[in-house]
Amino acid sequence: MKLTRTATDEPCRADSINNIPLPLDSMETYKPNKNGDTIVLGIEGSANKCGVGILKYSPGKAEGEPATYHILANPRKTFVAPTGEGFLPKETALHHQNHVVALVRVALMEAFPGEENPEKLLSAICFTKGPGMGAPLQSCAVCARTLSLLWDIPLVGVNHCVGHIEMGRMATGASNPVVLYVSGGNTQVIAYSDQRYRIFGETIDIAIGNCLDRFARVVGLSNDPSPGYNIEQEAKKGSKFLTLPYVVKGMDVSFSGILTRVEELAKTETKEDLCFSLQETLFAMLVETTERAMAHTGVKQVLIVGGVGCNKRLQEMMRQMVEERGGSVCAMDHRYCIDNGAMVRFKTLKRADTVFMLFGKLLTIDADLSSRYFCITIWSSDITGRQLVHTTLSDRPNESHLEITLVNCCDLLSQIVVL
Repeated sequence: MKLTRTATDEPCRADSINNIPLPLDSMETYKPNKNGDTIVLGIEGSANKCGVGILKYSPGKAEGEPATYHILANPRKTFVAPTGEGFLPKETALHHQNHVVALVRVALMEAFPGEENPEKLLSAICFTKGPGMGAPLQSCAVCARTLSLLWDIPLVGVNHCVGHIEMGRMATGASNPVVLYVSGGNTQVIAYSDQRYRIFGETIDIAIGNCLDRFARVVGLSNDPSPGYNIEQEAKKGSKFLTLPYVVKGMDVSFSGILTRVEELAKTETKEDLCFSLQETLFAMLVETTERAMAHTGVKQVLIVGGVGCNKRLQEMMRQMVEERGGSVCAMDHRYCIDNGAMVRFKTLKRADTVFMLFGKLLTIDADLSSRYFCITIWSSDITGRQLVHTTLSDRPNESHLEITLVNCCDLLSQIVVL
């Protein structure tokens, strides 16, 4: 079977990242394998992308040899909704259930070619604990919990947002930047302070990615490969700037009014000019709030993460501002900006000869998820799937329960068992 390589980058020196000190209450130790390496498998499925990544941490076995991180595999599958529609939780969850086992298998084959028992080389199984869409999160959590039980490997829940940041730091070498986190569900300006990531500013209504996605549906742009990418391409053809609401309130931004106005203009203006004007307005707001965070913290480096961070125009506008302040921008392409399995398990840092999970906790098999930081409880009673999944929304009583049917769970488990 011929595999397409999904991880082609060279190992990254651990000391080049200048890791930020860890909070004392998050130091969970995971044992290296027989080769002295710590290898972690991560499963991401918080939205419409299902990804599995495998990361190796090598402590440097010879004198003078640097410790390194190396992405061994990073396959991903995307659920693409029909043009004019968004991705719904149930359909997205079924997509993840249909692909997650195959992605795990492909990732193991790419990371350990010729190895008969690759699971014996793993030190931990990581999965996205939240935030994200409840049903897709559950689908990947079931797979992670089952693999943890089958292989007797520690299970680690990872914060999706911090995963994006840590992935960006590894890919770019950013040590302690101001972070602009822009995606379909999040828009935040973040910096590290007092051993915690702190939010300096954020959207007060919808995320920028959600704004772009909804606009793309209005003007009939395809969801393949993504609405944001197609808007970026159309914007390059635009020449007329249309005045849109520009809403910055202190360090926070608002996008709902812009979306309403651009939907009205879609009746009279060209698609190209609308895309051009929308991008310029949205990105200018983000650049302004990021500059304020730089001034407040005194940091000269900006890291852009999240799916919208792939946008070349956003990177260009941010770079112009940061260079005027004598700083630098760290940006990535679609491989690491967009949700991927690599980011879920790249929350590891070197301490002596052990690896600690940054802001990740060693979990029991009945650990809960945090879709939007309300209670979603999943537990396991036995490997057959009986009572495998149960969901409650304790502090969101008016919302319907999110469920994965028992039939789907058993089907997913049967696929995992044959790995």
